[in-house]
Amino acid sequence: MEAAAATKNGGAVAGRSRFRRVCVFCGSSSGKRSSYRDAAVELGKELVARKVDLVYGGGSLGLMGEVADAVHKGGGHVIGVIPRSLMGKEITGETVGEVRAVAGMHQRKAEMARAADAFIALPGGYGTLDELLEVIAWAQLGIHTKPVGLLNVDGYYDFLLAFIDKAVEDGFVKPAQRHIFVSAPDAGDLVQKLEEFEAVQDEDPATPKLRWEIEQVGYNAALQAEIAR
Repeated sequence: MEAAAATKNGGAVAGRSRFRRVCVFCGSSSGKRSSYRDAAVELGKELVARKVDLVYGGGSLGLMGEVADAVHKGGGHVIGVIPRSLMGKEITGETVGEVRAVAGMHQRKAEMARAADAFIALPGGYGTLDELLEVIAWAQLGIHTKPVGLLNVDGYYDFLLAFIDKAVEDGFVKPAQRHIFVSAPDAGDLVQKLEEFEAVQDEDPATPKLRWEIEQVGYNAALQAEIAR
């Protein structure tokens, strides 16, 4: 099949993508519902159909392993980024694709962001929320304009979306910044929304851009520039 040919997957039409790689944040557990695992596999297949490679946090457990295995089996390239201190805890069994070992958690997030053209969050716990909210905050601060999406499987993120709506209502998030990210209940619709995403323009052009201190987060200027690509 030619790269430009469209294929049906999960109810959405998939063809050539604007993205080379998408970073997926998700749990190292599979959760208690089979729908979470099904969504991870569906997302992996959607990426393969669009000829998009995967960047994720390494490991072969839970939803992380499911999405990585689906992309790898479909012929896509998988990049797993993992701190050396966690390799023994998170990588078990056969790990597919390319593993990039980094020094720590900040470097992990920075490397995943640098390597990806967009971000998707599947269901997960504290780590997933940390990764998701950081890339949303980076977009709010003008560090990058890459699309961010929530795969809201069975309403998993309904309470988070309600919280963000409350933050807008009470004046802690600007109304325009509510649209920094998109959400959808299935992989095909979500990826299509990311394909069509246009970066939110800040209402106040004088808003200063964040300048990370190397001592705080371990980034350097060159890496920050690459994250913003």
